[in-house]
Amino acid sequence: MVSRRMLLAAAGAAGAAAGLAPHGARAQGSWPSRPVQMVVAFPPGGQADVAARPVAAALERIFGQAVPVVNRPGAGGILGSASVARAAPDGYTALMALSSLGVLPESERIMGRTPAYTMEQLVPVARVTADPTVLVVPASAPWKTLAEFVAAAKARPGAITYGSAGNYSTLHVAMAMLTGAASIDLLHVPFQGGGPALTALLSGTIEALASGPGPALPHVRDGRLRALACWGRERIAGFEDVPTFLELGMTEVEFYIWSGVFLPAGTPGAVLERWGQALRTACAEDAALRRALDAAGSPLAYQDSAAFRDFVAADTQRLTRAVQRIGRVE
Repeated sequence: MVSRRMLLAAAGAAGAAAGLAPHGARAQGSWPSRPVQMVVAFPPGGQADVAARPVAAALERIFGQAVPVVNRPGAGGILGSASVARAAPDGYTALMALSSLGVLPESERIMGRTPAYTMEQLVPVARVTADPTVLVVPASAPWKTLAEFVAAAKARPGAITYGSAGNYSTLHVAMAMLTGAASIDLLHVPFQGGGPALTALLSGTIEALASGPGPALPHVRDGRLRALACWGRERIAGFEDVPTFLELGMTEVEFYIWSGVFLPAGTPGAVLERWGQALRTACAEDAALRRALDAAGSPLAYQDSAAFRDFVAADTQRLTRAVQRIGRVE
């Protein structure tokens, strides 16, 4: 088994290797002059991956360079995020992150560890999507409504299993909000990402999941999964028949899983501006990008760097409080 220490060492090695790029070449000449890497800190199939691939394809058309998506999962998203935080600040390594990005350092502190990265090491460039999570269960499950699910959980405390993208991940925090509001006890089964957790739900390994709407929608449409409720303030496109927790009287259960692009702190201003312009153009003008995200059930919710910076700061504070309520997870 690969230990967490080994994973973080690998992240450090990746960052160090990236740091060998000649600093004198940064932001000089025609940028980009070579392929640009977009890191996803989770396995394929999850929300970050769903956003990264059409965005990378749009950027290839704008940059005129390949933009490969590199899945670098491990330690609940810490490995890939740390590798970008430590990468050379030349614009050639970006991170497509989720809302867990800001709470993972706090989870490390709660566990008595030094965080592998801090938010000060990353610069928000643009938000791409911002979707409420959706509570999904197998279509074969006996629960047709949230009330039936909650009643079953109260009848069998700790017996119903739910998955997540790892301890303190976005999917874990969302379910913790539900279990607290409903006063129920579920059995948490962490995975390395939302994709593996969704696969486990489809195979019957677990019984419930707070999923991003994009990955879950095709399986709801084909009848393999059933959606019981969503964490948004309003119902979600594609899930119009699914009530919100707010509608069902759970006023504290509201959560959004966003995706956005970050670069290492210290990236030259000219390169940051190039990235910002490219993402602005892609989100405003690239019809293929919009179609891909709409088809995935995760429509664009673009914010530029300044708005995204403020959004991330406020969201991180709110989610950090939720993680602190979860406390230490062994």
